[in-house]
Amino acid sequence: MKRYPAICAAWLLAILPALSLAQEYPQRDSSIVFTPASPSLIQKTTYEPYRSAWGADLLLSNNGFGVGGFYRHEFSDVLAGFVQLAISDVKDDAEMDYIDPYTGTSYTPGKVNRLMLFPLTVGIQYRLFSETIADNFRPYLSAGLGPSIIMVAPYATPTTVNDPYLGTYTYYDQVDFFSSLKKAQMKLTFGAYIGAGAYFGMNAGTLTGVSFRYYYIPYAPGIESMEYSKITRFGGFYITLNFGSLI
Repeated sequence: MKRYPAICAAWLLAILPALSLAQEYPQRDSSIVFTPASPSLIQKTTYEPYRSAWGADLLLSNNGFGVGGFYRHEFSDVLAGFVQLAISDVKDDAEMDYIDPYTGTSYTPGKVNRLMLFPLTVGIQYRLFSETIADNFRPYLSAGLGPSIIMVAPYATPTTVNDPYLGTYTYYDQVDFFSSLKKAQMKLTFGAYIGAGAYFGMNAGTLTGVSFRYYYIPYAPGIESMEYSKITRFGGFYITLNFGSLI
């Protein structure tokens, strides 16, 4: 039994150097941070969202269909700017299309000019409820302004006839579409629009949405679409479908 104190003392003398060494060099965290051999493996798109988009628009109004294109850029999570160019048909409210039963061609009695509208719009979009609505439904308000071109092309050419029995009268010969384009004239004016819409879905790389816009494009001198009736306000209410690609 007398040997135990001596054994304990020898054991303490053996471990004291190890304890002092552990205090001098504390233990480190075992996790290791690696630096990639090729930093280009980390792509910018993995940590930054898309900020720009471009695409096509399909427009629907009382005048018929239209098409357009747009470029959009986000300045922040709620504010974006855009540039849009559209092409749409313009008609008078009194226009009525008929089908000739003998030739099968359509015609509009009293129509004298074909009108097409080319609005170039620069505007802004403000996203609504960004903190309360999920990103797969992104409503916004928008407004824009810019120059507009009105193309005026003859729909029919007048011919005056002096008949001994019927007297003097005028009739119109319809001009086909491509021939009328050669005689088209351009009128420049200025306009603006206000609207609201939303983008849908979370598909990476695509932008899909719908908007409702009211264009106000005045032209004080007026342009005849129908005989003796001038249009002085162009534009109107449009439903627009957006199909774009994020860049």
